[in-house]
Amino acid sequence: MERSEALALMQEHIKTVNLQKHVLSVEVVMRALARRFGEDEEVWGLAGLLHDLDFDYTKNEPERHTVQTLEMLQDYDIAPEILHAIQAHAGHVPRESKMDKAIYCADPTTGFIVACALMHPTKKIENVNVPRMKKRFKDKHFAAGASREQMASCSELGLELEDFLELSQKAMQEISGELGL
Repeated sequence: MERSEALALMQEHIKTVNLQKHVLSVEVVMRALARRFGEDEEVWGLAGLLHDLDFDYTKNEPERHTVQTLEMLQDYDIAPEILHAIQAHAGHVPRESKMDKAIYCADPTTGFIVACALMHPTKKIENVNVPRMKKRFKDKHFAAGASREQMASCSELGLELEDFLELSQKAMQEISGELGL
């Protein structure tokens, strides 16, 4: 599957603008992680772009999240490792590959970084820095929906939290115009 086809599919099934921005954010962070580890950016990016394809349909049925995505993607030519990573991000299969581990920690981190940007007076991702993110990370009430455990699982990739937050913030900066931040 080419990115253009995945993007069209995402736009067809994800109607919530903030959720569209979220999957674009996860895509760009996944691409940055792929570069960091010498992996295929296109493959990792597709996993990020498609990981919440069914969310608008399954948000009230978390046990179905990603199951419906697999059904939606069955007629497309998608690498099995992408499908596995999509399921892994929701905890439906074990995290085995680097891509599985990357999407698991990238998913909540993008929302956390958006929340940090929105709390900054400029409301710009470029002005979010690692010390501020670390301080917010310790505040469990801040961006409470962003699982700190999932974010900290970047250690499974051999990354320190500070490095992972910086990599993610810089990646999201690349699409700050699309994000409106």
